[in-house]
Amino acid sequence: MAHPDRYLLAGVMGWPVMHSRSPMLHNFWFAQHKLVGAYLPLAVEPDGIGPALRALQPLGFAGCNLTIPHKETAMSFVDEIDATARRIGAISCVVVRKDGTLRGSNNDGYGFIEGILEAAPDWKADAGPVVIMGAGGGARAVALSLADRGAKEIRIINRTPARAQGLAREFGAPITAIAWEARHEALADAAMLVNTTSQGMVGQSALDLSLARLPAHALVCDIVYIPRETPLLKEARERGNKTVNGLGMLLHQGRPAFRDWFGVEPKVTPELRAMMEATI
Repeated sequence: MAHPDRYLLAGVMGWPVMHSRSPMLHNFWFAQHKLVGAYLPLAVEPDGIGPALRALQPLGFAGCNLTIPHKETAMSFVDEIDATARRIGAISCVVVRKDGTLRGSNNDGYGFIEGILEAAPDWKADAGPVVIMGAGGGARAVALSLADRGAKEIRIINRTPARAQGLAREFGAPITAIAWEARHEALADAAMLVNTTSQGMVGQSALDLSLARLPAHALVCDIVYIPRETPLLKEARERGNKTVNGLGMLLHQGRPAFRDWFGVEPKVTPELRAMMEATI
């Protein structure tokens, strides 16, 4: 539990980082739980991630989150990596332990699943085939979380086929790679579609994917949360599919980090969600 005589500190390291909504999220929890402290955006250039992480302990930080481009390179500078992060191949959270050592974990998959369950409490991972667009870090976290949840068939589709094939070889069943040219047909019997690419984000072009063959009962998710409704989600909603954006993933991945840093279990409340949505 937090000590009343200590100013509590945490932050998010990225380059760039000022667009991040994580400070708003964690500072809401500071105020809600009457903790004296702050969560700061920490602009760290790619070459500076090692020294920045080693500075956490002497500066009094309880830890930090990591965003692009640090999630993979930071693994070389922490003292311990938990099993989930090691499987994903990236860390999203660092905890400074009492002896000053650094522990890396990855809460992205947890945040994704909790965000889905918040929006669709009856959702089941094993309801049918899952199609994941993209093969980067987000796809790795999403695919592993779905496999652990019981998904029996996960199809990875990426514009660069070697990345999708490499991910499928590394993880094995139930994950398989599908050719980019077959992306439209791969939706024909899908129960879930997840976009893990940056396509559809503000400033990016829309995802090049036709939903014509997607079943009406399929759940369509996008880990992008700016804008709140990407072109993919808009098209899916208009044709009758239930949709989930990436805001829930952001909100829920912060919960285990805040707990590990400060000994407080925060919640995602309607008030918090409304505050965050008002800025997007």
